[in-house]
Amino acid sequence: MSRIDDSKEFIPIRIAVLTVSDTRDMAQDRSGATLVERIESAGHILADRMIVRDERDQIAAQLREWVTSPEVDVVISTGGTGLTGRDVTIEAHRDVYEKEITAFGTVFTIISMQKIGTSAVQSRATGGVAGGTYLFALPGSPGACRDAWDEILRWQLDYRHMPCNFVEILPRLDEHKRRK
Repeated sequence: MSRIDDSKEFIPIRIAVLTVSDTRDMAQDRSGATLVERIESAGHILADRMIVRDERDQIAAQLREWVTSPEVDVVISTGGTGLTGRDVTIEAHRDVYEKEITAFGTVFTIISMQKIGTSAVQSRATGGVAGGTYLFALPGSPGACRDAWDEILRWQLDYRHMPCNFVEILPRLDEHKRRK
């Protein structure tokens, strides 16, 4: 099973939070606030935080901006992952991904099933990689953000997590672009 190797030093990473919503502003953004609180409590750095409308091109543009920024290692978005016509976050993420982390959605669904039963089938949470940056799309509820952070991201974004984690391979995500 997974564990923290206390002989390793914690490495803080830079995480940007993107809330996708047509109606929320920063004061009403409970899901984004939940992620920010957990990111900072874990010892990571909040690189940036924004809210964009449920527009595929706007979401993808913001993701691409952060992917090209040397100040961002991870992007976590919240909102727009459902099934309605306005829910286009997953499509925007996939427009940007070079590789999808398919098991992220599967593990999130397993965790959600334990909390909300078969309603978990309505989530399309996803993860991927682009430009040496991790990107994760979470549902827009504070509970879903808590579940994703507490049960998956908290561990995978901790360099000390064993047997493996996302941080240890972060420097190698774009190795295919470098000449040998």
